[in-house]
Amino acid sequence: MGGMSLPAHAPDPAPAAPALVLGTVQLGLPYGIANRSGQPDEAMAGAILAEAAALGITQWDTARAYGEAEARIGKARAALPAAARARLEILTKLSPLSDLPADAGPAAVGAAVSASVEASRAALGQDRLDTLLLHRAAHLDSHGGAVWMACRALRSTGIVGRLGGSVQSPAEALRALAEPALTHIQLPLNLLDGRWAAAGVPEALAARPDCRVHVRSALLQGLIGGLDPALYARVFGADGPAVRLFVKEAVARFGRASPADLALAYVRALPFVHGIVVGAETLDQLRANRAAFAAPPLAPEARAALEAERPAVPAATLDPAQWSRP
Repeated sequence: MGGMSLPAHAPDPAPAAPALVLGTVQLGLPYGIANRSGQPDEAMAGAILAEAAALGITQWDTARAYGEAEARIGKARAALPAAARARLEILTKLSPLSDLPADAGPAAVGAAVSASVEASRAALGQDRLDTLLLHRAAHLDSHGGAVWMACRALRSTGIVGRLGGSVQSPAEALRALAEPALTHIQLPLNLLDGRWAAAGVPEALAARPDCRVHVRSALLQGLIGGLDPALYARVFGADGPAVRLFVKEAVARFGRASPADLALAYVRALPFVHGIVVGAETLDQLRANRAAFAAPPLAPEARAALEAERPAVPAATLDPAQWSRP
């Protein structure tokens, strides 16, 4: 395809019902504060991926930094029937480029970006990456913008399809949405998190109908769904009992099947969300997640009530990177 310039993505349809997107970090690394089973072995990871395809989950989210995840996805993808492979979209993230010096020049940056993309293509068994996200939103501007320029250059060759970014905060989301070439954004959001609305992110998203939105952390690494008092004490401290009570009362008030169902139903009710990234360490978890998406989302008035009544939670508590480790 040479240096052919590709057209911008057309706006994605308004998401009447957000899709379940399979998160795969658990398949490549031991992950999650509420994870009791650890990283699945290769056979179980393959079974989870095959079952996801059979359940019609056609978007799988992964990253170069997720340990064995890309390789396991590549192996599972190769075993799928051709029709199932054709329906599958794999979204991966650029290496965090942790070893790239801050003063690296454009040639070194370009080489590092290309190396990450080539490693992902090889592991996934794909000539073309369907969607490539920046793992760090800071790479939009770091190295004089050379990382983002290298990603855009790869897109112009056809090696990469859609470009996007994974963000951690409302400020990063607003910066990403100011970049016209970025047409996919992944952000962490859950029923306890009011930062995004307060910062005007929904309005910024409405101004970018060409940008697809995936939400992660809807279950806050399983914390919201599990309501484990010990984990709540670690993460929420003295406010843990109040948060647990809020969730438990909301489950009963709105007739939801479980805290996890409530948490997913809330994010599924947000009008700007196209997909929700949820991982699984077991087949039972995967099937339960899929079943939750068959239930109706929260009604608008229920969503508004949750937003008005949720307890105030510090930003550091809503960011798993800042949680204390065992």
